[in-house]
Amino acid sequence: MAKTFGATSTTDEVLSGVNLKGKRIFVTGVSAGLGVETARSLASHGAQVVGAARDLAKAEVATALVQKDATSSGGSLELIGLDLADLKSVRRCADALLARGEPFDVFIANAGVMATPFLHTADGFEMQFGTNHLGHFVLVNRIAALIRKGGRLINLASAGHRFSNVNLEDPNFERTPYDPWVAYGRSKSANILFAVAFDRRHRGNGIRAAAVHPGGVQTELDRHLDPVHIKKTIEQTNKRLASEGKAPFQLKTIPQGAATSVWATVVAPADEIGGRYCENCHVGRVVSDDVTITATSEGVRGYALDPKNAEALWKKSEEMVGEKF
Repeated sequence: MAKTFGATSTTDEVLSGVNLKGKRIFVTGVSAGLGVETARSLASHGAQVVGAARDLAKAEVATALVQKDATSSGGSLELIGLDLADLKSVRRCADALLARGEPFDVFIANAGVMATPFLHTADGFEMQFGTNHLGHFVLVNRIAALIRKGGRLINLASAGHRFSNVNLEDPNFERTPYDPWVAYGRSKSANILFAVAFDRRHRGNGIRAAAVHPGGVQTELDRHLDPVHIKKTIEQTNKRLASEGKAPFQLKTIPQGAATSVWATVVAPADEIGGRYCENCHVGRVVSDDVTITATSEGVRGYALDPKNAEALWKKSEEMVGEKF
């Protein structure tokens, strides 16, 4: 009987008894937070992990213990440079991986930014859409041939996709007033839609794709947020929950936040998660747009799983990056 996991499950609980020897897994964003924990948990169970980071010096420090745990369990961790906000760097990384020709069992698109000021990538894209979606879109598609049959693509999304559907008419906020949370929502909806479209293209070859929401976790992703505002928001949420007779909201630990990523990576049945949105170590239910969802609610908006929306995003993304996949 399959084990049941939930919101409080940790990476080590999810991977208990799992031997990943012989598996090669690529993880972006291994210089902090969820990326480091994802790499640690997989490598400590025998996987060969290739971790990408913009700041390699920072990543080396952050993953020093990961390297030690990996060695003792027969796993490994190798670092490679990648700046998702610069397509030259993305293509350089892809070319290096293709030149080596070593296949991967899973690609985990973990890196990202959240609620940034109005900034642009090196290629002129709005920072959150450009980094969270377009950088991964180019990298994953360029190295798709390296993903083994039976492999997976796991995109880190967020409940923040509920803030906004993608806007393919004005993705760079050239005509729309910039709002950091709307921009974040667009990028996270794009992460889910990319998984939907990638899954449709590759499932015939036995490769599946899914999006995962880690839950509320305090990491460096919060660097642009006011800690006082975060505290007040949690306090207000808990007052409302108390009035409804419900348990208070609690932030997840980093091992709990990374648990859904590793669950979707190597534990969940591929056909169960393919083309879906997952949270708290299970597949999320679709919630209609007219239903109010709070910070503590589960569920995915239908627009983030809409195949037509996914295909339109794919086409627009190709136009923006100047490549067809």
